[in-house]
Amino acid sequence: MLRNGLGKTLRFLGYTVQYGCIAHCAFEYLGGIVVCSGPSMEPTIQNSDIVFSENLSRHFYCIQKGDIVIVKSPNDPKSNICKRVIGLEGDKVCTSNPSDFLKSHSYVPKGHVWLEGDNLRNSTDSRCYGPVPYGLIKGRICFKIWPLNDFGFLRASPNGHRFLDD
Repeated sequence: MLRNGLGKTLRFLGYTVQYGCIAHCAFEYLGGIVVCSGPSMEPTIQNSDIVFSENLSRHFYCIQKGDIVIVKSPNDPKSNICKRVIGLEGDKVCTSNPSDFLKSHSYVPKGHVWLEGDNLRNSTDSRCYGPVPYGLIKGRICFKIWPLNDFGFLRASPNGHRFLDD
């Protein structure tokens, strides 16, 4: 009887480890559900919106200008941020705030991206901490899950004028 109970316990632990590994790989490499907080991506993503983030794009270097990504915060490695990709390596980007009279520009260095929130007046982004290493990107947001009345793919950037084509 003890042998039977021990066998069931070990089998249960084995299945738990196997399914735990499968779940880890799925969330790490395929994607997952993310709750966004903060005002920096308004009006595209509101505080407490729930989105689906896929992680394959970052592994295959398929991140493009205009994509919204989940990134490890350059200021706080324990937290993640949600921002829009404005420039890829080699792109010329506007590094000044919209309210600045004189506009300044710079080029995104190799292996980096330039990130900005859609709410330019209330966003801490690359204008504050500079270009972000590509390796900090965790995933690309595909679509919004919640609220249901806004379910679907995300809107284009309200700041399309910030994308430079030089």
